[in-house]
Amino acid sequence: MPKIHAINAHQKWEGFANGKLNKTLFDAAVNTLGAKGHEVSATIIDDGYDVGAEVQSLVCADAVFLQSPVYWMGFPWLFKKYMDEVFTAGIGNGLCTDDGRTRSDPSKQYGTGGLLGGRKYMISLTFNAPAEAFDDPGQFLFQGRSVDDLVFGQHMSFRFFDMEQLPTFAAFDVMKVPDVAATVERMERHVAENFADL
Repeated sequence: MPKIHAINAHQKWEGFANGKLNKTLFDAAVNTLGAKGHEVSATIIDDGYDVGAEVQSLVCADAVFLQSPVYWMGFPWLFKKYMDEVFTAGIGNGLCTDDGRTRSDPSKQYGTGGLLGGRKYMISLTFNAPAEAFDDPGQFLFQGRSVDDLVFGQHMSFRFFDMEQLPTFAAFDVMKVPDVAATVERMERHVAENFADL
């Protein structure tokens, strides 16, 4: 039975971002994966976590599912704290040996020390931005860049562990034009289809 470690990276901001949509999407993903026969462990970062237990959950998982809002073009700072603590604790403890380079062999490239080869990850994001803001050079802010371009650093953090990217899920315009039912249905299909081959 494939093991999935699901992380809800939402950070609550009272009166502004209470996390209902991220929780709804997170729960939909966890329930969909469970219904498909996956063994799912879950961490809700806003509720706290144990660093050692998180390292072990990542090491033991066949795949990771990460649900997060996008705050000011990035992840909530509490998730960055999680990465600093958990990912650093995983160096030499199952996530990676180190950065992959050696003094005796300079041909080894930076970032090749990952120990999670064959494992996969999926990022699911919620945006205030509309879908039209991405992938269009005529748009003012992102200037033709994609959702994955925006979160490139997070992709590289998982790649540092030698993990393989599954297609990113994104919910757009969630503050001005929310359609929760349709978004949940789309998320369930996306998760079911993309985790099917584990």
